[in-house]
This record gives sequence, C-alpha cells and structure tokens, in this order.
Amino acid sequence: MSLNKAPENNVFYRNQNWHYPRITHGKGIYLYGENGKEYIDACSGSAVANIGHGNTEIAEFAREHIKRIAFTHLDRWTVDSIEKCARQVSDKAPGSLNHVYFVSGGSEATETAIKMARQFYIERDGKNTKKWKVISKWNSFHGNTIGSLSMTGIKERRSIYEPMLLDFPKIPQFYHYRNQWNCATLRETSIKSAEALETEIVKQGKENISAFISEPVVGSAAPGVHPDKIYFEMVKEICRKHDIILIIDEVMSGYGRTGRYFAIEHFGITPDIITTGKGMSCGYTPLGAAIANDEVFSTIMVKGSGQFIHGHTFAGNPLSCGIAGKVMEIIEREGYVKNCEQMGEYLMKKLESLYNYSMIGDIRGKGLMIGIELVKDQKTKEPFPFELKMKAKVTSNLLDEGIVVYPGGGTVDGIRGDHFLLAPPINITRDEVDELFKRLDAGIKKTTETIQ
Repeated sequence: MSLNKAPENNVFYRNQNWHYPRITHGKGIYLYGENGKEYIDACSGSAVANIGHGNTEIAEFAREHIKRIAFTHLDRWTVDSIEKCARQVSDKAPGSLNHVYFVSGGSEATETAIKMARQFYIERDGKNTKKWKVISKWNSFHGNTIGSLSMTGIKERRSIYEPMLLDFPKIPQFYHYRNQWNCATLRETSIKSAEALETEIVKQGKENISAFISEPVVGSAAPGVHPDKIYFEMVKEICRKHDIILIIDEVMSGYGRTGRYFAIEHFGITPDIITTGKGMSCGYTPLGAAIANDEVFSTIMVKGSGQFIHGHTFAGNPLSCGIAGKVMEIIEREGYVKNCEQMGEYLMKKLESLYNYSMIGDIRGKGLMIGIELVKDQKTKEPFPFELKMKAKVTSNLLDEGIVVYPGGGTVDGIRGDHFLLAPPINITRDEVDELFKRLDAGIKKTTETIQ
C-alpha cells in the first residue's frame, strides 16, 4: 500500500503524503471502503465514535429535530434540547460542576475554559489582576487554536507557530515509562510530577497564574499514560493553596471512554472546570463544552458583570445539543460505560502477549483508552529513528489487516518516539475484541518481520 499519495481532488488534506481510502459507510465498530474492504475502527476516528457507526435511533432523532428547528443563536434564544443536554451533562459531572457552556469541539472547549479562568479573576479581583498564565505539560495536547496550542506540549505541532503562541509555562507529564527522575514506581513518578507543579508556580509567581490544565488519562500526546491517585490529590491541594483554577481536559477521555463517565472519577477529586468534546456527541455532530462549577459561574454571572465575554456562532447549537442528549441517553440506557470497563480489562489482558514482539515497549491505559508505545530496543527503551517513519509503517500494515488505529509520535524528545492509541467504540462486544486483537497481532507481526 502506497504511503505517499493523497487523492487528486479539491480537498485540502492534512497530509498530502498519505493515501486516504474512501469510506462508503459504517456499522457498529466497522467501516467499509468503496472496494468492499472491512475495517475495525479501533480508534473510533480519534476517540469520537464511541457508540459506533450507523445508529438509526440517532439518525431518526436528528431528522425529526431538523424538521422542527435548524439553528438559533444562544445570544437571543434558548431551546428545550439545549437545556436538556446541559442538565444531562451536569447530572453526570462530579461535585458542583453544574454550568455547561457549549461550543463546537475540543479546541474551543479548552480555549473557553482558560477564558473563564481569566475572567473569574477579573470579576473577583478587578481588572488589574495579573493572573493570566496557564501552566500545562509537555507530552500533552489541548487543541490547535492559538490559545489551546499555547497549552499543548507536543513540540512538532507547536514549532512553526511558536512566535504566535502565548508564554504559557510547561512542566513534566506523569509519564512513568520515560520519567526524568528515574522513579521505580508509578506512585513515585506521580509525586514528583505533582511537586513539579508547585515548583513552577513558585517560579512564575502565583499572582501570575490563573489555571493549571491536565488530562486525567493522556490522549494523542502519550496515549494511555495516567498517574497514581495521589497525583490529583496533591494537585488539587496545590491549586487550592495557591488560588489557581484546576481545569481537567476530558475532551478525549469523557463519556465512558475509560470505564467511568468522566475519567477524573478514577482519581477521586473534583476540578473547577472540565472540558469535553468527542464522545459527547460520538461524531454524529460536532460538539464540545466547558463545564464550570458553582463558584466560577457565580463569580462571573451572578456576583459579577453577568456576561461572559466570549462566544462562537455555533455555541449552543440546538441540533448538536439534541443529538448529544440522545447519545447520552443511549449510553446510559445500554450500560455502555460498564461495558467499556469490562471490555477494557479483557482487551488489556490479551494485549500482554504483544510484549513477545521486540518492538512493543509499553502498554498502558484505562478502559478502552489504551496506548501502545513502539521501541527499537525493549531493554533500553531506545526509540526508532524518526526517518524510519515507524508509526506510518505500523498504521499501513494494520490497515492491510483491516484495522485502523490512531498513530502519533514525538514522545521522547518532540521528534523521536512512535505510538498509537487503541480506542474502539465502547459498545464493542467480547467477540469483536477477539477479532480486533487478531487483526492487531497480525499487523504488528508483519511490521516486526519487515524491520528485522
């Protein structure tokens, strides 16, 4: 299969050096090419199609909603589907996270969150407050707008835009497999990572920091990486001590993806703001949100000016909110969060045998959000040379076997380091997990044979 030729048409593709098989339709966990080839969507697009493809209940709901109303602008109107979706989201969000600001996707959600944090301090302390910087982490992804990219810690995505980005400080990720402190246990790495936050706050001056943002389980930047529970316990206390808003980025990990409705539930703390997207509407429509707690909302909207200085045309789109509400209803009714937990445990046990291949360095994750890191040498953790384009080779071989994963790289130094994310639909069955693993094993075996 050729890796270096995009179709000749009018689409501005993201990568002209990649072939793009044309998909005609999907059903459940499967996608079908125009040549009839069947693919297991083992990454749900990008952890988006969480309840699979071709759901006729959602299609019928969307048809009826479109007949009723297409669009209203949230500056002037409200619609029952917007209010219902916000209630469903807040009912599932932890603690006092009761106020939902809808946008069109993850990048808008994280950018909305840092604007909320900034305006919170403006409303509370006055316009002369210095609190504006957001601390984030290397090996993280928070979006591609200028604000969200300023928080993103993937050097390859940042490099050409660096002069345009905000001066947001970065700290190390809780990336145990390649932790910089040579810690022997995940707990030790987690403690060191949390301590790095406080060190950076002191360095920058807490009077200059508005927020700290973290994924609870890392997505595309270092898929499946997660800390020990003590990490978020320490981080919550550090943020409280230094008067800093804690933002948890659940754009990829939310809505059942890790075997909990929100991944932060694994760690027993409640942040000030959660950002969401992807699985919120499962790809049936673009949607994201920032979910604020009572204090953030009240400070801006009740005690303060009463106006959030921010907005997008499609913020609070009634059709998108209606579809997301139907998605959440299906997830709840069918017990897909519990299924994700069970199938994640089952798949993880099967994946252990992949360590028999010398190129498999690390397998980690929660639920059906699992990362597999590829290495040249298992003992030394030496990565493959960038020039080998290992992530593309693996992806291509897996496509040949009828399975698509979410590839990525740069985890070692911003350039070297290959990995991929496994994130199949959370309604996957046990038999489908078996078939997924069979195809995955065949593709990795083929890749191993070609590099020896």
